[in-house]
Amino acid sequence: MTAADRRLSGDPKGRLLTIATEHLRRGGAKRVRLVAVAEEAGMTHANVYRYFSSREDLLDAVAAAALRPVEAHLADVAGAPDPADDKLERMIYALARGYRDLLEREPPVFALYASAASGNRPLARRHLGRVRRLFGDVIDEGRIAGIFEVSDRDAALAFLVDALHRFTHPSPVLEDATRVRVLIDNRLQASVRIVLRVMRAGIV
Repeated sequence: MTAADRRLSGDPKGRLLTIATEHLRRGGAKRVRLVAVAEEAGMTHANVYRYFSSREDLLDAVAAAALRPVEAHLADVAGAPDPADDKLERMIYALARGYRDLLEREPPVFALYASAASGNRPLARRHLGRVRRLFGDVIDEGRIAGIFEVSDRDAALAFLVDALHRFTHPSPVLEDATRVRVLIDNRLQASVRIVLRVMRAGIV
């Protein structure tokens, strides 16, 4: 699609996101300039502020759009008619692999999310809040069904965060970018087995 095609197609906010994503891929976050994005979208620099309050807001929107498929996959698994322990296992893999796939497919976009998480920006808080709610729902489901002997939901969620930090927090995922993926997957599988054993045994 040419620059002219982009100026004429889709909604203005969507065009800005598409163009900003392309600029991000080409030069990284530091090279994304509102003036250049607006010009390619066929609008004035001032008009961009109708949709995004700042350059940082635009970049956060790019990262949020990339994270939505991960959230959607987790929601699909959480809503499936399967036992809670099976769903918890699949959700862990979905989150870890979703992040790693995004990192390998769109490194500058994943770096944006890692930066947002490191700075505790609203983008990261919203995303992690959704993820936490979905995991919490499945833990509650497992408690009700007697699959998980968990006495404290918040403690169980905290344990999950700690046990899976290496695989589901963006900073270590970014640090592992150059490591062989199969080795990381093997470590993830071992960690998942431990997590499920702890949940079933009621250690937390």
